[in-house]
Amino acid sequence: MRIATFSIVAADVARGEWGIAVASRFLAVGAVVPWARAGAGAVATQSYANTAFGPAGLDLMQQGLPAQEALDRLLAADEGRAQRQVGVVDLSGRAATFTGAECFAWAGGLTGPGYACQGNILTGPEVVERMAEAFEGMPGDLAMRLFAALAAGDRAGGDSRGRQSAALLVVRQGGGYAAFNDRALDLRVDDAPNPIPRLRRLIELHQLYFGTSDPTKRVEIRGTVARDLQTMMKSLGHYRRRVNGTYDAATRGALRAFTGKENLEDRVDLERGAIDPPALAYLVRKFGRARPAKRSSTAGSRRRAARR
Repeated sequence: MRIATFSIVAADVARGEWGIAVASRFLAVGAVVPWARAGAGAVATQSYANTAFGPAGLDLMQQGLPAQEALDRLLAADEGRAQRQVGVVDLSGRAATFTGAECFAWAGGLTGPGYACQGNILTGPEVVERMAEAFEGMPGDLAMRLFAALAAGDRAGGDSRGRQSAALLVVRQGGGYAAFNDRALDLRVDDAPNPIPRLRRLIELHQLYFGTSDPTKRVEIRGTVARDLQTMMKSLGHYRRRVNGTYDAATRGALRAFTGKENLEDRVDLERGAIDPPALAYLVRKFGRARPAKRSSTAGSRRRAARR
């Protein structure tokens, strides 16, 4: 089965990151097209994809071969190369792309500093052109630049057959969970009528759960912030004391349980009594702020009676 898709492979050598963003009218494109390894590079294999190109290409580039030479070796050993499409970026950020003569139109690719864009069965060349422009014009980290390119390609027409799946893979040495592997991001939307916005939402959630904030910009948990959190935690059964706006031992214990349940434990400093602004904003959106206490009708009646 051919994989009609558009993709970008890219490197941020200064940060030691390599990655791929890809979308297609194909189920779970992220399980087939993207391959990357820290200290080696990234490979996108599509259009009757030869998935052996992924690990083999990474091995070649990890040995020091430049992108074009690694790609040439892969293609020379493949009898089906006329149907293949491949994008490669090596450990130094050199990029190469290939589109076989038998790929379905529109098919093609282009390269620029640190990246290669390619696609087949596209609405036209403007898809990869807009991807390249978006990647070069977008500031920030590699993940957001890759996503910007993918979104630009989608807006330009993307896969002429429609939409179904999208994926984003970024690797960095020790970038994975608890630094046990290199997968800094591995996000996939496998089957959706409009996968690009859903992929963006996954990126935002990843930044929320695994991102970091400047410790000097953390918000102290006291006053209104403490009352908001105490009210949230009390409604969920984590906090059983009076809402008082004080960061005490009871609040700290409740916050440990609360943030653990919400997967935000890395976003709080329990000893100092501080929380990262994105985490606080997320909790307020999800659970709401504390409401000012209402005056009792009995107390109001007493005050009115006293004025008579």
